[in-house]
Amino acid sequence: MLAYIVRRVLLMVPTLVGALTITFIVMQFVPGGPVEQVLAEARAGPGETSLYKAGRDLDKQRLEELKKLYGFDKPAHVRYVEMLGSFARFDLGRSFLQNKEVWQLIKEKLPVSISLGVWTFLISYLISIPLGVAKAVREGSRFDVVSSFFVLFGYAIPGFVLGILLIVLFAGGTYFDWFPLRGLTSDDWEELAWPARIADYFWHLALPLACLVVGSFAVTTMLTKNTFVEEMRKQYVLVARAKGLSEKRVLYRHIFRNALIPLVTGFPAAFIGAFFAGSVLIETLFSLDGLGLLAFESVVRRDYPVVLGSLYLFTLIALVVKLVSDLLYVVIDPRVQFGAASR
Repeated sequence: MLAYIVRRVLLMVPTLVGALTITFIVMQFVPGGPVEQVLAEARAGPGETSLYKAGRDLDKQRLEELKKLYGFDKPAHVRYVEMLGSFARFDLGRSFLQNKEVWQLIKEKLPVSISLGVWTFLISYLISIPLGVAKAVREGSRFDVVSSFFVLFGYAIPGFVLGILLIVLFAGGTYFDWFPLRGLTSDDWEELAWPARIADYFWHLALPLACLVVGSFAVTTMLTKNTFVEEMRKQYVLVARAKGLSEKRVLYRHIFRNALIPLVTGFPAAFIGAFFAGSVLIETLFSLDGLGLLAFESVVRRDYPVVLGSLYLFTLIALVVKLVSDLLYVVIDPRVQFGAASR
C-alpha cells in the first residue's frame, strides 16, 4: 500500500507539469494578451474599443515598459521555467489586472464557492440516496416511474434556464419579489441578530442552490437505485432471505453496506467537484462572485497568473482527491489490495 501511494504521488508531478505546459503553450498563441488589455482600457475612446486600435499609436517606450512590468520582455522558455519554480514553492504569482496576489483573490472568492459547493453537495446527497433506495425497493412501481420522470426532467433543464425562470417568477422579474438577486447577505447583515443572519444567508442562497441541486442529484439518485437493484439480485441476498431474515434487516444489514461502496468512495470527488465547479452562469445570474466567475474572467481578460495559478491549484486538489477516493476502496472493501495487484 505504501509503495502504491508513493507511486501515485510521484505520478502527480508529470501530470501537473503536463497540464501547465499545455496551457502555457496555448497562451503563447492567443491574441490579445494582458498588455493589449491594459492598452485597450487606457487608450480606447468613444466608438473605439478594439484592442489593436487602442495600442496602434502608443509610443514604443510605453509599450516596452508594460512588457517589462508583466515579464513579457523575457523569452517564453525563461518565463516557463520561472513559473514552474514559483509553483514548486506554492507561489501562485500576482494578478496582472487586479494587482493582487492570486492566493488573496482565491481566498476572497472562497466564501461564495464554499456556500454553493457545500450546501449543494449536502442537499443533493441527503435527497438522492434515500430517494435512490426507495426507488430500488419499489422498482417498477408507479412511484419509481413518476420519480424517475421528475428526476430526469430536472436533470434535462440547464441550470441557467431554471435560474432565469426563478428570477422571473420569484425575484422581481415579472411576478413576485420574494428573493434577493445579489450577494450572499444583505447590506445590514452585520447589524442583525444571529438567527436573523442565518435566515438572511439562506434567503440569498435559496434560488442559486435550487438551480444547482435540481441538476446535480439525478446522477447520484439513479446510481444509488441501480447499485441497490444489482445488489438485491445477488446470491447472498437470496441466502439471507432463505434464512428467514426480515426484508428490513436484509436491506440495511447486508445490501446497504455493499451498495454504498461506490457512493462513499465517490464522496471526496463529488464534494470537491461541487466546491470548485460552481456554475459560472449561475454565479453571474445571481451576482455571486465565486471561483468559477474568477476563472472565467481571468481567461477572458488574459490574466495569465490567475489562469495558471487556478489551474495548478485545482489540478493538484483533483489529483489528491482521486488518490483519497482510491484509498477509500481499501478502507471500505478489504478485498481490494492495490499492492497485491501490482506484484
